Formats: sequence, structure tokens, C-alpha cells
Amino acid sequence: MNASTDAPAIVHTHIDLLGEKYGGQALSCNDEFFAEASNMVKRAEPVFLPDEYTDRGKWMDGWESRRRRTEGHDWCILRLGVPGRIKAFDVNTTHFRGNAPARVSIEGYIGTTDPDSNSEWHTILEESDVSPHSHNFFEIDNGQRWTHLRLNIIPDGGVARLRVYGEPIPDWSSLLTGEVVDLAACTNGGRAVACSDMFFSPMNNLLAPGRGINMGDGWETRRRRTPGKDWLIVRLGTPGNIARLLIDTCHFKGNYPDTVSVEGTVSDSDDVPADNAEWVPILDQTKTLAHTEHYYQEELKNTDVKFTHVRLNIFPDGGVSRMRVYGYPKLD
Repeated sequence: MNASTDAPAIVHTHIDLLGEKYGGQALSCNDEFFAEASNMVKRAEPVFLPDEYTDRGKWMDGWESRRRRTEGHDWCILRLGVPGRIKAFDVNTTHFRGNAPARVSIEGYIGTTDPDSNSEWHTILEESDVSPHSHNFFEIDNGQRWTHLRLNIIPDGGVARLRVYGEPIPDWSSLLTGEVVDLAACTNGGRAVACSDMFFSPMNNLLAPGRGINMGDGWETRRRRTPGKDWLIVRLGTPGNIARLLIDTCHFKGNYPDTVSVEGTVSDSDDVPADNAEWVPILDQTKTLAHTEHYYQEELKNTDVKFTHVRLNIFPDGGVSRMRVYGYPKLD
């Protein structure tokens, strides 16, 4: 398969299943002489420090093995933070100019425990060329739910970051009857599928675990100079009755929305509902405050409907750090 240096649309509409903020980890590798494999899941973009060295050589912000003098290749086993269906890989070799791998391949594993020497691996990305100091994007057509990956670098070298864009597929089997869950959480399969604008930060930040670490770790639109509002549509991880909402404007102090409202619809679409979908109110337009967690329960409407999608409207624009949609999932 040939890599592309142009990011596919999937990068903007899906989450990084291996991301550090979702709990992704590098478990083991055969060699990390120059730089640790754990660097590959870091949230921050890779940096280059020209004068930084360690006792083993040049400091690099990625995973880098020693120069191979025998047959074979180097490998690293990683656990996805969120098990799911993979849509695209980004094998990022930024700053690895003369020490990137010639080729890579990626295998997958499915299990409730970490793989061992007897585990069965399946090829997801066949051996493919990669370019140095580049984002190497590979779109994947594979419907399987994966829990672990094995990155093979051929024959050796360095990878700055590995991003694994896809759709979370949660395991609902342990859920108790009547248990309230965040239907919109990325870790529960929720996904932002469309928005009016995400100029400053990606829309799926809104559904990430924990509180935002800074203003860039939320969803923020540009300043609106025309009448109207900005909006974001979330496909819930599973249909459900909504019992409580949380709208968090953490870190948004001079750029939070003036007011917000939330609507819901029932749709067969896995992505954006049809243009003629009927949206009904869940939360009427309500004033918001800067840098505040806003909880809504008594104010909610249509709580008897098992919604598949919700739409957050912000008036007229601004930023929201997190949205939680707590409810009772429909699992039958």
C-alpha cells in the first residue's frame, strides 16, 4: 500500500484510538536504544532539539532503535486506549530524516488481556514504504474490532508518533441494568460527526476523557461576524434516554458561548442524520458562564425518547471544553 502525505478527512472526524489521553500505551519492543517507544503515543507534536544528546547519542522525540547489523526487523507492541475499528494510520517520521525506517507493517490482536508469545496476530497494514520526516497516512478498509497493535519497522530506525484513527467499539457486556453512562463519551463509542466550524481545535476534543488540560483541548470556533450560531452533532455510542447534561467551559474565559442549547434526533445513520431529520429540544437556550461546569437535569425535555444523535448549539460562537450526555443506554 502506498502512503499519502495528505491527511484524509478521517483524521478530522475520528479519534486517535492509541492516543495518550485515551490511555494508549507502548507495552514492549525489541529495541529502544536511542529513544523510548512510549514517545509514539504522546499527545504533543514531536519536537527537535539540535543540541540535546544523551549518553547513547542524539536525543530524539520518538521511538528509535539501534542500527541493525543482522537479518530481521524491529517491532513494538501497543495497547489501544480505546478498542475499535481502524480507519487510518499516520506513521509520523517527523525529524527522522536519515534514520527513518524504509518500510513498515502493522498487525492487530484481539483480546481481553495483553498478548503473549503464543498470541495470534493478523495483518492490518501490509509492508509499505514510508518517507522520512513526513506524515505517512494509510487508509484502512477493515471492519474488525482491535485491542492491540504490533508496529514493525523494516529493518530499523525511528518513528516519532503513531496515530490510529478509528471508531471506538465499547464492550457493553459488563454494564448493569439501569446504570447511567455518558452516552456521548468517545470511550463509549460516541463521536462528533459534523460541526459548523472547528477553526481553533478539533470537534472530538469535546468528548474526550477528563477535564480539558488547556483551551486547545476543547472545541472552539472562529469569531462569528454574521448572524446565526455554531453547532456540533454527536452520534451517541448507543441510543438512550438522556437524564442529565454537562456543558463545561473550562479554560474558556474570554471566548465562551453566551448561551447554549441542545437538541436530539433519532436516525438510522451512523454519521450525519439526513437533512430532513426532525430535531427536538432537550435543553432550551440557556445562559452560560466562563470557565464553569454547567449541569442540567430538571431543565431537560423529551427524556422519554431514545435519541441516537444530539446537536449542541452555541450562540453566537466560542469554545466548549467538554460535553457529557448522561443517560440510560438501549442495549437490546
